[in-house]
Amino acid sequence: MSIDFIIADRDTPFLFPPSVQEWLPKDHLARFVVDMVGQLNVSSLRGVYGGKGSRPYDPALLLSLLFYGYSTGVFSSRKL
Repeated sequence: MSIDFIIADRDTPFLFPPSVQEWLPKDHLARFVVDMVGQLNVSSLRGVYGGKGSRPYDPALLLSLLFYGYSTGVFSSRKL
C-alpha cells in the first residue's frame, strides 16, 4: 500500500521573497541538514505508517526538523 505523504516543497514561490530558498544563505546549517537527511535511507520510517487519518508529513521532513533543532540546541517538540 502506497502512502500519500505531504512533501516539503522548498521551491514554493511566495510574494516576498520570491522563493523559500532565498530566505537562507547558501551556507546555512538548515541546508546542510536537509542535504544530509536526503542521503539517508528513510524507507523503514516510511514503511511503518498505517495510512489512517489525514495525510502525514514526509518522515524525511520531520527528521530534518528534529536534526536541525538538536543541532541548534532546541530539544522541545513544542519549540520546534
